[in-house]
Amino acid sequence: MKRILWGGATAASQYEGGFYDGKGMDTQDCRRWIPRLSNDTIQTRLLTEADIRNAKNSRSDDCRFPFRMGSRGYEYWESDLHYITSLGLDVYRLSISWARLFPTGFEDQPNPEGVMYYDRIIRTLAHAGIKVFITINHYAMPIAIVDKYGGWRHRDVIDLYLKMAKFVVDRWQENVDYWLPVNEINSGYFSPYNGLGIIGTIDYSYDYRSIFNGLHYQMIASALITKYGRDIGARGKFVCMVSCFDYYALHPTPEDNMKLVHDEQINQWWCADVLATGEYGYYTEKFLADHGVVLDITDKDRGILRSNTCDIVSFSYYSSSICSVDEKREQVPGNLVPTLRNASLEATEWGWQIDPMGLRITAHKVYDRYRKPIMVAENGLGARDNVDSDGRIHDNYRISYLERHMEQAELAVREGVDIEAYFVWGIIDIVSAGSCEMEKRYGVVYVDADNEGRGTYKRLPKDSFYWYRDFIASHR
Repeated sequence: MKRILWGGATAASQYEGGFYDGKGMDTQDCRRWIPRLSNDTIQTRLLTEADIRNAKNSRSDDCRFPFRMGSRGYEYWESDLHYITSLGLDVYRLSISWARLFPTGFEDQPNPEGVMYYDRIIRTLAHAGIKVFITINHYAMPIAIVDKYGGWRHRDVIDLYLKMAKFVVDRWQENVDYWLPVNEINSGYFSPYNGLGIIGTIDYSYDYRSIFNGLHYQMIASALITKYGRDIGARGKFVCMVSCFDYYALHPTPEDNMKLVHDEQINQWWCADVLATGEYGYYTEKFLADHGVVLDITDKDRGILRSNTCDIVSFSYYSSSICSVDEKREQVPGNLVPTLRNASLEATEWGWQIDPMGLRITAHKVYDRYRKPIMVAENGLGARDNVDSDGRIHDNYRISYLERHMEQAELAVREGVDIEAYFVWGIIDIVSAGSCEMEKRYGVVYVDADNEGRGTYKRLPKDSFYWYRDFIASHR
């Protein structure tokens, strides 16, 4: 049986902090944590012009904006890499902060402090024999680009992205094993501010034309940096990534099952179809017409997409979803999009329904659809952790979650699915991308900080740290 590479992952905006040393303000630096809204993230992830204006007028160290502090990984990178190497990870996934390298996005030369920071991390990982997975753009872009172009709604942003991305590939091409141009690229549909840097109206509404043209420009940018990397002989493989939700029909009716097909097409497969096969799916023409979208696509675009498909298809998976034409049913939160309650599953405090077998089902669907190696780029449990009286964190609930999902990944491999790697999300505690809070923890390493930025930020291995270390060692 093929051996899965066992890894861990973080995102720059959620982990680094370090809102100094030349780093510019980015879209995530403008997101507030709003107490008691952890299950309803609309106000934290769909921002308006007023929200941006208030963020710009705030102090740089304002703790209401938790991504400016993150986990203070910019300061603690050395000790964090000690934990990562101690775990025995096969591969570590990290992302590049666009605004740390190019503070406004318009500079001709990168910020040297930012370059030095990533130099140290990437070279340390490579020296330790840990494979390096770089997410070139993960949910953050310089706010100055949003000011001028409205985010990815403008084609000119492709060139700004490519300037940054080409520098990244040029600089670290000898040490990187996997390149992901854009994180969870389909998220721009559900979360236009996070995914595309598009600001909403006062009632948090968006126009479909901006969203789907923005997604198109991102996919062109992804294909172009893939082409560039291959042209210069960069050693790493190129990956695409989408967020997957493993849809089930609520009832065994034709209507609910037809809705399942449509939900998967639009929510899950749209971008992966383009990036993995080089062509838009047959279903997109009707959807765009129904929503009044004229896609800004040229013959040159089609050639670029067709000739520069990804090597690996990756996905994030946290929970499964229920769909039905009966829209009166009770909805519960989920990753990026709400879903209907599944009475057969337990759920987290944040309402995410726990379904380990859903990961295996998703792995089969993705591999069957594209017949390329796949990766589980994110999987993990967000939960409250407490330091016990013995000075340890007994997170057996996280161990159980990970163990059951990893078992399903291994079963999928036995059944013929080509899974290259699996990543525990937020391997070190990070600020939650959905609810903007520190206390929704994912890591196997604890960070002593609360939702208001109070704490020492010292690191403490959880019980899950020792469990994962032993798990990896036993699977070599």
